[in-house]
Amino acid sequence: MPAWFKEAARGVLAPVVRLAMALHLTPNTITVIGLLITLVASGFVAGGWLLVGAALLTGGSLLDAVDGALARAQGGGTPFGSFLDSTLDRAGEAILYAGIVTWFLATSDAPIIPVVAAFVALAGSFLVSYARARAEAIGVSATVGLAPRTERLVLVIAGIALAGLGFTPILIGILVLVATLSVVTVIQRIAHVWRASQAADARSREH
Repeated sequence: MPAWFKEAARGVLAPVVRLAMALHLTPNTITVIGLLITLVASGFVAGGWLLVGAALLTGGSLLDAVDGALARAQGGGTPFGSFLDSTLDRAGEAILYAGIVTWFLATSDAPIIPVVAAFVALAGSFLVSYARARAEAIGVSATVGLAPRTERLVLVIAGIALAGLGFTPILIGILVLVATLSVVTVIQRIAHVWRASQAADARSREH
């Protein structure tokens, strides 16, 4: 994500962070609230209220950014906070895709392609996060790749909103795109970790 976009996002989130601090909310509380919003939004999506679901998902995504900003404002996050945020992010993705699949199964005469695409997208997103976590466990940073979580989420929310306006094929296309990008990102992270491991082995042999 471009640096200028991150700076702009921090500026937008600053008032929300100040409000959260005034209300004595913790980053972990914000994380849990974000998951609950995703749960409600996914229920709306499953029931066919796609525009409402997309709007709520947008709000939930903003809260996902607020918890990290709030943690930094309070002097830094905790190991448990990082663990909780990552775990609930995965739970939120699973809930969201379940809502999308439910809607397709209830409304589509040919749901196989979108359902399979949603399954691959979800599996790919889990593998993207798992690859990063395992890389960090062996001391390698693996944030590389075409489709980190934020980009995937933006695409899916946009697709849901467009489907709510009657452009369902676009949502199907976005699910296929996200599935493809997720698989490519996993491959990129595997290659990145392999290169980093080879470089580390070469340096150790030199010494």
